[in-house]
Amino acid sequence: MPKSNAAPLWSSGPVFYLATVGAAVGLGSIWRLPYQVGSSGGSAFLFLFTVACLLIATPLLAAEFLIGRHSRKSPPEAAGAVALDSGLTTRWNVIGVLGTIAVFALMSTYTVVAGWVLAYSWKCASGVLVGLSRPEVAELWRGFLLRPFEMGAWHVAFLVLVGVISAGGLRGGIEVATKVRGPVLFILLVVLATYALVRGDARAALRFAFAPNFAAITPQVALAAIGQAFYATGVGEAMMLAYGAYVPKGTSLVRAALIISGSILVVSLLATLIVFPLVFRYGMNPAQGPELVFDVLATVFAEMPGGRLVGTLFFVLLVFAAITPSIAGFEPVIAWLQQRAKMSRVAAVAATLSASWILSVGSVLSFNRWSGWHPLGAFPLFKDKTFFDCVDFLPSNVLLPAGAFATSVFVGWRVSRAVISDELSETTPFGRKWCVWALR
Repeated sequence: MPKSNAAPLWSSGPVFYLATVGAAVGLGSIWRLPYQVGSSGGSAFLFLFTVACLLIATPLLAAEFLIGRHSRKSPPEAAGAVALDSGLTTRWNVIGVLGTIAVFALMSTYTVVAGWVLAYSWKCASGVLVGLSRPEVAELWRGFLLRPFEMGAWHVAFLVLVGVISAGGLRGGIEVATKVRGPVLFILLVVLATYALVRGDARAALRFAFAPNFAAITPQVALAAIGQAFYATGVGEAMMLAYGAYVPKGTSLVRAALIISGSILVVSLLATLIVFPLVFRYGMNPAQGPELVFDVLATVFAEMPGGRLVGTLFFVLLVFAAITPSIAGFEPVIAWLQQRAKMSRVAAVAATLSASWILSVGSVLSFNRWSGWHPLGAFPLFKDKTFFDCVDFLPSNVLLPAGAFATSVFVGWRVSRAVISDELSETTPFGRKWCVWALR
């Protein structure tokens, strides 16, 4: 089958590695992981999360890169092109369709949370938190959620930031952002982790996060750890299909997958070392949930010496963490509009982000005017879930696992050995066999 030449290519292998790490390492590792660890068994969760990243997410990432590079198509059409080359039906396009729908839905909630991060960067930098008591910090957070126009304005500001970078294209926007974001993110992580270990309760934090606690391993904790591995690495979200289409030959796809998983684990470790020493030092609850950053840590920053500077650095870190995953999350739809609708890059970005904003309005209102509306309340599982909860739950717990399962079956059992040998030719024979075995 002839390959399309429409897709641009990364300028080099290292840039591709940096871009994919930037796509995966985001709020999932720095915002979501600490409260998951805090509420799901501490060290038991981290152990299972590490295993899931290495043995489940890594081969799936390599499989998605394989599909993207071999097809050079947008995600909704990528698996079908590979299937035709293997003598199969284009119905396998369901892999990219599920992933594209899932990641587009998740971006409508992810960017709302990123708007919160942007808002709190300003609140810390401007001194709003300085000197506030614990009840006052909690009231500031609740008040922010109850003001839809303020929350919505910060969300739009973040979307504009993402849109400006994405409109620059692969070389002029995405590559530049990842080259700047990567080093800055790592430096901030190391600086804040060092500070937290020196000024916080390092002993209690290290015992909670790393002391063996196999008794805490339960099926629920295992499922939560696997779900976090999917969320953190971007498996099943179609963005690695999109980025894979831009990979030049000669770049090892298995190595790229291992680099992503390794980077996720390093960043997750640093995030743990930032959050929990401060949480234990100030007597906070590590199982606080999603508000751990915006309520609990904001209280710590309000009370601690130098908290204004440290808090500002922390939330700026989260802004940097949110940018490149958001760019990658919108890329499947943008690439599809460019290829199928023949839209310019700028028009595709504008259309995608506008559609995402419309869907995000429901998420913003879920915390205030629509907080009592449960759109799927007729089903017992969803009786207490708001619009935001439903849009986050269904892709994460239905679409992503279904897409990952289909990818495993497709590449592990159905794709021709010739295609696999060609696309994984940059790795060792053992690496190819291990990847296929793991998928099976």
